[in-house]
Amino acid sequence: MMAEAEEEGAPSKEQKHQLSSSPGGPEDTQPAASTECTEERAEHTQPAAPAEGTEKRAEHTQPPAPAEGTEERAAAGVIGEARLQHSDYSVESPLVQFKIRRFFVLRPGTLNQAIKDVEALVDQEVDGSVHSLWLMAEVDHWNNEKERLVLITDNSLLVFKYDFVMFNCEQIQRIPLNLVDRISCGKFSFPKRALIAREGEGVRVFWDRLREPSFTSRWNPFATDFPFITFTHHPVRNVSDTFAALCDIQKFREQLKDAAQKVHAMRPVPGKANGVLVLNQPIHIEAFVGLMSFLGNQNKLGYCVARGNIGF
Repeated sequence: MMAEAEEEGAPSKEQKHQLSSSPGGPEDTQPAASTECTEERAEHTQPAAPAEGTEKRAEHTQPPAPAEGTEERAAAGVIGEARLQHSDYSVESPLVQFKIRRFFVLRPGTLNQAIKDVEALVDQEVDGSVHSLWLMAEVDHWNNEKERLVLITDNSLLVFKYDFVMFNCEQIQRIPLNLVDRISCGKFSFPKRALIAREGEGVRVFWDRLREPSFTSRWNPFATDFPFITFTHHPVRNVSDTFAALCDIQKFREQLKDAAQKVHAMRPVPGKANGVLVLNQPIHIEAFVGLMSFLGNQNKLGYCVARGNIGF
């Protein structure tokens, strides 16, 4: 093709004779047909358009789109990671899952309403602003579990007995943080001859180390004059990440210690050693028989749960 183009573009003998005989200037001496020939050569020298086969090969070289099976596997991986976050709850037996779903605190909107109700009862002048809220189970001196909402404020530790069925606060216990002097954390322990014991760990908060419970208070299941309070995990802590954070007794202990130390520095109590002592030791419960607490804890009598239809 290039040879033919050169032959076509070369001037003939007559053209050469005319060019040599023309007496013009430099502009007249340029060949007239050179422009057309140059354009023809430029057209012939342009790269040829890719053939259809080349386009097909280029299309085949592009990375293939992910197959449907790959997308399904990726989606399954994401779902699997989400399920791993709640593996503690999902691996439970259907009977345990049914028992967990009976708690009224898990009903949609119940916990949010309870938080609004208890925060409205905070006295800003006495307690200050709210730092954190916790969902706990209180363990009394007879090993009875009781559902509680706990608030840590600037100056106080507030313990609420809240009815999640009727959305009503039935009892408030206010503990000044500048009186808190000890926080114990560890596993529960019982007397050697105790018939029934509990497993797990808890946190016990002391606010008067100089006062010991009396003999009558120890044997009175309804006594409330103890200078300490004991908390443990709520049964719904494994339902979701939200409840796991609300029921974390380790973080509760850390935040309570920090809040109490700040209040001790700002408002020290005359005649008392300032500061909070944190101990890692077993939490002892002096319950020897524990039959009533066993029946009550197994049936969740201290919690707001759905107990079915009762009638005749």
